[in-house]
Amino acid sequence: MIEVRNLTKRHGSRTAVDNLSIHVMPGLVTGFLGPNGAGKSTTMRAILGLVAPTSGEALIGGRPYRSLVRPLYSVGALLDADAAHAGRSAYHHLSVLALTNGIGRRRVTEVLDQVGLADAAHRRVGGFSLGMRQRLGLAAALLGDPGVLILDEPVNRLDPEGIRWIRGLLRTLADEGRTVFISSHVMGEMALTADRVIIIGRGRLITEATVGELVARFHRDVLVRTPREDELKRLLLAHGAVVRPEPGGGMAVSGGRRDATRTPPLDNAWISELAAAHGIPLYEITPRSASLEEAFMELTDSSTDHRTERRQA
Repeated sequence: MIEVRNLTKRHGSRTAVDNLSIHVMPGLVTGFLGPNGAGKSTTMRAILGLVAPTSGEALIGGRPYRSLVRPLYSVGALLDADAAHAGRSAYHHLSVLALTNGIGRRRVTEVLDQVGLADAAHRRVGGFSLGMRQRLGLAAALLGDPGVLILDEPVNRLDPEGIRWIRGLLRTLADEGRTVFISSHVMGEMALTADRVIIIGRGRLITEATVGELVARFHRDVLVRTPREDELKRLLLAHGAVVRPEPGGGMAVSGGRRDATRTPPLDNAWISELAAAHGIPLYEITPRSASLEEAFMELTDSSTDHRTERRQA
């Protein structure tokens, strides 16, 4: 388990991480989300002993990273895919890392094959594409077959095949009981990959939850299809609903209720009861929650330092 306890990191007058406490559990893919400048990279670097906290601590398996004798056996990390020396071959780069932790050369060959770089093993890194460098960074993270993986933007630079591959890899590693901690700005991919998400803003914890729990908090609307649309629409409007026509047919229903004994939002069960009470048949009634991206934007709106002007269509 990764534990961050009351972590604070200041750079002069600027606070990058502010009294942050989080737990990253084994057996799960945990996404680490936040706007630019939220403190994600600083937190990850503190976990890996690359940043000295102003106060608080970061532990892996109850110990600071710097106390690990052979850290690659415990923790694999990818923070910068461009860290490999451009003049070295992929095989040479990994061999040097392996040597520092007593890892055999057979394992170097194994991970190069695992990440799809076996045919490029003896090519110089300087001639690699951006995606190939990303794969090499992942190979370095996997070198010691660690129980903990900390990856900053792991799908960055990868093509669709590579993104699909790493999604399956991370899922497999978590299913094996490993702790997988990844940051990303690609919300669609995070929704497909992560079991849980931790969201921070301006160095502080905003929320942590499963992806399902998080999007369920942001009920969007209910799609309703009925042959007596006008009649049902009048009933819904009378109860304080907001009703919008759907481009493909049907109505999108949202909003509150005028009945003080009930609380918003209008849900599919209540709409079904209303329709049944008036003998109105329903062809479809589908509750629709926000996407992970929509939930993220809602939660971090007040924590975004740099925003683009939103234009009305």
